[in-house]
Amino acid sequence: MRTADKQIADILVRYGEPFAGNVWRVQGTAVIYHKTLERIAAHTKIRFDPPTLLRSERDEAVILVTGRMPGEKAGEERIEWSIGEALVNVNYRVSGRQAAYVYAMAEKRAKDRVILKLIELHGLVYSEEEADEFRQNQPMAIRAVDEDFDASPAFDEVTEQEADLKRLIDEAESINAVTDLMLDERTQGILNAMPHGTREEVRDYAKARLRALGWPPAKKPGRGSRAA
Repeated sequence: MRTADKQIADILVRYGEPFAGNVWRVQGTAVIYHKTLERIAAHTKIRFDPPTLLRSERDEAVILVTGRMPGEKAGEERIEWSIGEALVNVNYRVSGRQAAYVYAMAEKRAKDRVILKLIELHGLVYSEEEADEFRQNQPMAIRAVDEDFDASPAFDEVTEQEADLKRLIDEAESINAVTDLMLDERTQGILNAMPHGTREEVRDYAKARLRALGWPPAKKPGRGSRAA
C-alpha cells in the first residue's frame, strides 16, 4: 500500500471506516465517498453553523461553512471552516436534462472539506463531490486538440468498478478466493478496459490482500531437515 494510502487508512480506521470500498483514485488523486464523510461526521458528532451564502447566481453558488467537532475533554472543541463552490459546466458537470443544484453541491463540497480538515485528512484525499474537476481536466485538454475524442470507459464507471473490485478483494477470505476472483473472465474484462494506472492499482491491492492472507505459503521442511 502506498505511504499516502497507509496514512489515509490509519486515520479512517479511527472512525470505524475501512480504506477499501471508501477510497479510490481519479488520475492519481485519492477520492472518498461523500456518504463516508457523512457517517464520520455523525460518528464524531460534528455540528455545522448555518451556512453563509457568498455568491448566488442561477448557475453558480459559493457557500461558507463552519464545523465544530467535540474534543476528548469537556469544553474542548475543534473549529474549521471552508468554502464550497459550484459553477455549471466549469467545476460542476450536468448532463442531458439533469437539473443543476448549485446550492446543494456547493454546500456538500464545503461540508466535506470541513470534515476532512477536522479529521486531519485534508490534503491527503478529496471528496467525490469534487471529483468532476479531476475527471474533466484531462478529457477537456484532449478535446481542445481533437473534438472527436471520446473518453472510454467513462471516469465515473472506472472509479465505481475499481471500488467494487477492491470491495470484493477485501471480502475474499482465502488465497484461492482472491486468485479465483482476479482470474475470473469478467474480472479480466473489467481490468483490461481500465486505464493502465488504475488496473495496476487494483492488481497491487489484490497482491496486498494475498500477502495479508499468508501468501506465499511457508515452505514445508524438506527430507532430512528439521522443523524449526
